[in-house]
Amino acid sequence: MTSSSTRGPRRNPPPLDAGALERLALRYVERFATSRGKLSDYLARKIRERGWDGAPVDPRDVAQRMADAGYVDDRSFAEQKGAALARRGYGARRVADTLRAAGLEEEDRAPVLEEARATALESALRLARRKRIGPFAAVRADSRERERHLAALLRAGHDPGTARRVVDSAPGDIPELD
Repeated sequence: MTSSSTRGPRRNPPPLDAGALERLALRYVERFATSRGKLSDYLARKIRERGWDGAPVDPRDVAQRMADAGYVDDRSFAEQKGAALARRGYGARRVADTLRAAGLEEEDRAPVLEEARATALESALRLARRKRIGPFAAVRADSRERERHLAALLRAGHDPGTARRVVDSAPGDIPELD
């Protein structure tokens, strides 16, 4: 017999009410950088999991109150997430998909996407350095390896022109930034 079975059955947490939902939101924003959309999705999921007791509350309203109080800043979240993805070598398409999935509005995503497009080659070169592709490879890749490298850059969200430019570069011949 294991020690967990001697404690008895696990009790389900009580259903949420307005106060508990507010505390849950505060706990979430103190632990994670988030957007209003992600916070709203999290709260809605918790309501589905635990149930609700009391007058109905819209999770979007709670997320908006957190934003009004300064605990959630969508613009700052977008900038930080975009910069982190660019440092890892991801392209504009991947940045756009990530920000859209985080529930960010177009006005918060637009400046970050503009920056991602402006630094596309630099970001692609970071990924190429990490994966030893194109100018960072020891030897020029054969056609099969070249296709694999090209696919890696495309999966990372880079446009086909930038991906080809990096993959077609000879080892040691780093493309000039525009």
